[in-house]
Amino acid sequence: MIGPQQAWDWLARELDRWGECGQSASFWWRDDDATEPSAELDRLLATSLHHDLPLALAVIPEQLDSRLVTQLQAFPRISVLQHGFNHRSHALPGQRKLELGGDRDTDAILGELQQGYRILQQQFAGRFVPVLVPPWNRIDANVLARLGDIGLRGLSTMRVRRLAHPAPGLLQVNTHLDPINWRRQRGFIGLYPAVAILVQHLLARRTGYRDIAEPTGILSHHKIQNAAVWRFLDELIGFLRDHPAVTWMDSATIW
Repeated sequence: MIGPQQAWDWLARELDRWGECGQSASFWWRDDDATEPSAELDRLLATSLHHDLPLALAVIPEQLDSRLVTQLQAFPRISVLQHGFNHRSHALPGQRKLELGGDRDTDAILGELQQGYRILQQQFAGRFVPVLVPPWNRIDANVLARLGDIGLRGLSTMRVRRLAHPAPGLLQVNTHLDPINWRRQRGFIGLYPAVAILVQHLLARRTGYRDIAEPTGILSHHKIQNAAVWRFLDELIGFLRDHPAVTWMDSATIW
């Protein structure tokens, strides 16, 4: 049976290889579903502050509580991305949950997204980076193709991107590790599976099988994480922060 130390050693060896090649393994961190202050959000922000790392907070525009705007003023390393408009599903029968598609036409969806864009731009000023994070990491192709028309210049979903630029003027940078087991009571997927996802993506980048320019993304969900996920997230971020071959990117730099 593989123990915890062996899992961390596996990740360390892959990062060591990056260093031996004279390369730096880039990472970034995104957290979804932000709307208002809470004890869980306090913990998230404290984790970012403790490790002195940038964090991209995907905020749901229609559900934005003005107290969140005030709270983030004390955290200069937190940027804001646009998490859809209201995080409500409009999926057709047989479809998985989908806000940006489903039973509505493209113009209606883009109208809502533009409204959400204006809310975040007004409330968060220089902190807002015009990047769309589709709820449930899903978006209709017709909507995606026109995101640039409303001022968005980035897209972030889940897993390895197929194209760096899926539409004119749009850069896609995804997250790759979500440590939550959504199918089993939203618990932790486990240390070895989580490390395996990271090592596989890093190895694929380093060897040219995947796009080396896409930073490896860590995804968190502060509202629903259990104690095991919080503990892993803190350990992982601390581990990566301390490795000499790792660099952290903020969303303003990425986009």
